[in-house]
Amino acid sequence: MAYKRILLKLSGEALMGERTHGIDPKRLSEYAQDIKEIVGMGVEVAVVIGGGNIFRGVAAASNGMDRVQGDYMGMLATCINGMALQSALEDAEVPTRLQTAIKIEAVAEPYIKRRAVRHLQKGRVVIFGAGTGNPFFTTDSAAVLRAIEVGADVILKGTRVDGIYSADPEKDKTAEKFEHISFKDVLSKGLKVMDSTAFTLSQENELPIIVFDMNKPGNLKKVVKGESIGTLVNL
Repeated sequence: MAYKRILLKLSGEALMGERTHGIDPKRLSEYAQDIKEIVGMGVEVAVVIGGGNIFRGVAAASNGMDRVQGDYMGMLATCINGMALQSALEDAEVPTRLQTAIKIEAVAEPYIKRRAVRHLQKGRVVIFGAGTGNPFFTTDSAAVLRAIEVGADVILKGTRVDGIYSADPEKDKTAEKFEHISFKDVLSKGLKVMDSTAFTLSQENELPIIVFDMNKPGNLKKVVKGESIGTLVNL
């Protein structure tokens, strides 16, 4: 096994499947099965999900809403997604805990690092909701922060593309895919992997990132086994 403890970062949009908004139960079930498979292999799994399929604070702010209010609404959207994934995992008989950075005691535990680590050690999937609990920080930043706090070996960023390219492969057919790239080269080439705050935090803490296609069943298993799937970003 290449990685013992991982932080899986999923975008809210990934949960939409073929829909234009909301949550696709079929896609959610597929993700739960993929996660179940690696938990069964002994991998400790933490998850951070975005909320863009429900609400995006930055977009609301650009239309005149107060940015702070919009960001808190976005945090609640990530909690809804976290609850949905928790339900799908429990349906697949995977023990799961949802921890949130803002208190919602009726549905989730408050985020406590030691408790999160203990859950991971016991084989439970831990989903981190509500981002960092602070406005102006993305769920990318939350993913890197939580990964560092719980001692994850790697951040696995599950997307709908199969890695990092020199340009948008959906728009430019000549775009070159990188199998491996350094943090320094990502910055010098101006490639978009994560927002700058999250990326810098990952670089400073020497925490590798793998960007891969999460929508292809079996890819998550291949990544944790160390197969060359997607793009590896490290020093």
